Amino acid sequence: MLSDRSETILKSIVGQYIARAAPVPSQSIINDFELAVSSATIRNEMAHLEQEGYITRPHSSAGSVPLDKGYRYYVETLSDIELPLAERLLVSHLFHQVERELEEWLSLAATLTAQLAQNVAVVTLPKPAHCRFRHLELVAIRESLALVVLVLHGAMLRQQLITFDQTISQEELTTIANKLNNAYADKTRAKIKAKKPKLTAAEQLVADCLLKIMQDEDEQEYEHSSLDGLHFTLNQPEFRRGEVGQVLTALADGRNLMRTITPQKMAGSKVQVIIGKENRAETIQKCSVVINRYGLPEEAVGVISVVGPTRMPYARTISAVHYISSALSQMVAELYGRKPEGN
Repeated sequence: MLSDRSETILKSIVGQYIARAAPVPSQSIINDFELAVSSATIRNEMAHLEQEGYITRPHSSAGSVPLDKGYRYYVETLSDIELPLAERLLVSHLFHQVERELEEWLSLAATLTAQLAQNVAVVTLPKPAHCRFRHLELVAIRESLALVVLVLHGAMLRQQLITFDQTISQEELTTIANKLNNAYADKTRAKIKAKKPKLTAAEQLVADCLLKIMQDEDEQEYEHSSLDGLHFTLNQPEFRRGEVGQVLTALADGRNLMRTITPQKMAGSKVQVIIGKENRAETIQKCSVVINRYGLPEEAVGVISVVGPTRMPYARTISAVHYISSALSQMVAELYGRKPEGN
C-alpha cells in the first residue's frame, strides 16, 4: 500500500498524463493539489514511486509517466464512477428512439460508447453460451435427400441437406422429426448427447446432423458485432505513428478485435479493466481494454468493450461501459420478457 501522500502524487501524475499526454513535472503536482511540501519532497516521493514500478521518467531531467502498475493502482482506487445525469438521460432517450431491433441497438451502443470514451468501441450481438433445441422439420427433396430445418431458441433458424442410405418418404421424415422433437425439446447439445433414446439408423443420422449444427452454432464467437470510433483511437498521440496504430487498423473487423481483447474469464456483470501487459495478446499490450457483459445470463449474453491507449480516461470509460451495458441489459430483458440481472 502507498502512503496517502504517495497515492495523491500518483493520482496527480496519472490524471495529468491522461489529460495532456506529456511527462508530469514535480511543480505541476504541487500546483495540482496545492500540497504544502517542497519540490524536493515531491521529487523524493516520485523517486520512490519510480523505484516501486508505478511510474517512469523518459529522461533524468524529464517529468514522470505512469506505468501499467501505476494505472492499475489508479483504477483500483477510483470511486463514485458514474456518467453525469444529463448524459445518462440522453443515452436512455436515444435508445428508446430506435426500432426494437438488436442490430440497431448494437450500432447505437457502439457509437455512443465510442463518443463518450473517445476511443474505439465494439459491441457484440447477444447470444446464448449454449444454443437450445426448439423444433425440427424434415422436408423431402428427392428419394434419399431431405432438408433439415432446425429452429433454436432465440428464433435462430438453421438449414442443412442430409442424404440417407435408402429411399425415404415424407411420412417417414415427419415421424422421425416428431420423435426427435419430443426427445430433444428445450435441450442443449450436451443434454442431447447425454440422452440416449433408442434410434434407428435413419434417426441417428438426423440426430448426428442436429448435434453438428448445434456444435457449429456454439463455437461461433462474435459473429455479429458493431464497431465504431476507430478514428478516435488512431488520433491519440500514441497511435499516430508506429506499429500499434497499424495493429488496431488490422483489427478493425469487430470479430477479430473481440477475439483478441476478450479475457479468458469474464467477471460476470462487473466491468473489467485490462491494462497494457495484462492483455494476453501481445499485439495489444500497449493498449487498455474496458469490457463488460450485458444481457440475460441464461438467455442471451453480449459483450461491450472499449480499446485505447493505456493513457485512457478510465473513470469516464468505465462509467460509459457500465451505463450502456446496463441499458442494453434492460432492453434485452424486455425483449425476452424477463428481468435483467441484478433487478
